[in-house]
Amino acid sequence: MTLLITVFAAVITTVLWYNRKDDSMKLGILLFMFWGASLMWLVDALFEYAELKSAYFTPALEDMINDSFLGLSVIALALVIWVVRLLITDPKGSVRAALVRSKN
Repeated sequence: MTLLITVFAAVITTVLWYNRKDDSMKLGILLFMFWGASLMWLVDALFEYAELKSAYFTPALEDMINDSFLGLSVIALALVIWVVRLLITDPKGSVRAALVRSKN
């Protein structure tokens, strides 16, 4: 499930990145984080399949729920890192404008 969830996030982000009008939102960073996580889970799946063989394809419900939570946690962490980076770099000047407006 972790692999499936991160691949979906990577594909969606890739489509958004490909159809972008400008690069101010820095979707490339998010894209690389999701594809990196997908590659990590792919390697994990290959090693787990080598260990479990056909049992890999019949996981218990509890394992699937745990893997789903882990996949969603990875996506949430990547989104938090991306948002923090956007807030620090402030590509559109929104944070700076809000701070200046609040001082006046």
